[in-house]
Amino acid sequence: MNDSNKSPTYSLQGKRVWVAGHNGMVGSAVVRRLSAEKCDIQTVARADLDLRSQIDVGHWLGDAKPQAIIIAAATVGGILSNINYPVDFLYNNLMIATNIIQAAHLHNVEKLLFIGSACIYPRDSMQPMVEEALLTGPLEPTNEWHAIAKIAAIKLCQAYREQYGSDFIAAQPNNLYGPGDDYDPDTSHVIPALLGKAHRANIEKAEALEVWGSGKVKREFMYVDDLADAVVFLLKNYSDAIPINIGSGQELSVRELAETICRVVDYHGPLKFDQSKPDGAPRKLLDRTRMEKLGWSANVPLEEGLQKTYNWYLANSTDSGNMH
Repeated sequence: MNDSNKSPTYSLQGKRVWVAGHNGMVGSAVVRRLSAEKCDIQTVARADLDLRSQIDVGHWLGDAKPQAIIIAAATVGGILSNINYPVDFLYNNLMIATNIIQAAHLHNVEKLLFIGSACIYPRDSMQPMVEEALLTGPLEPTNEWHAIAKIAAIKLCQAYREQYGSDFIAAQPNNLYGPGDDYDPDTSHVIPALLGKAHRANIEKAEALEVWGSGKVKREFMYVDDLADAVVFLLKNYSDAIPINIGSGQELSVRELAETICRVVDYHGPLKFDQSKPDGAPRKLLDRTRMEKLGWSANVPLEEGLQKTYNWYLANSTDSGNMH
């Protein structure tokens, strides 16, 4: 854990903290991390509360009376999902964030943290991407629906802060991975997609492992428990309108990532790059200066995080059969 020596500006001790989206990869990691704090963690199942309903969210929040909220709930997915389901990514994410942020204001929630995404930055941002790059250029077309919803939520947090003095903050991580990820080949992000493919290639003794795109684009990856630690750290130590970057600094090409995953899975076949598939943005690296000045940095190395993730996949995923 990365708590700085100075006293936190917001204490979680004894507080009711609602984690919206607690069953997802990010939300479940946040719940794990909050269990080390002396706070009352609040959750509600999707079957019991539709976060896209303003009335329902308002009623639930009025009854539960959380004092702090972490918004980890979102419709998420890889490039293919973003292309195929633009309405889901724009409408669902707009409604979830808007309803929770508005209800938090109406019910005098003390602190709220919205978890954004590095996709908010322009496609051709200078690297590493600084917080000030937001809204300075066109977005990456393959995930613009998701990005626009995230940007709107960040701006809404800023608006409530400006108009009402609400202590609402936002933070955006880069590519996340870890236990609880989505391994569906049609909807998953690059790490679970490649982990699942490499695992199946091993079982089927496939001649090669297919990788989408050229393999040349670079990405920064963060283990989800590192993000959860950063979220709790920010809840306690950060209060500003600027949406803050949460980066790991662990950047590598998709080719290097695929090679690392093959080592973890113990797959020895060659890589085959399908260049008919989109690459996405050429590079996405977050500038970590603000977080490091606050006193936080990520600490799970990529290969260690991938091994933990693969172990979880073997133990939990329905399509990981015939493991040995």
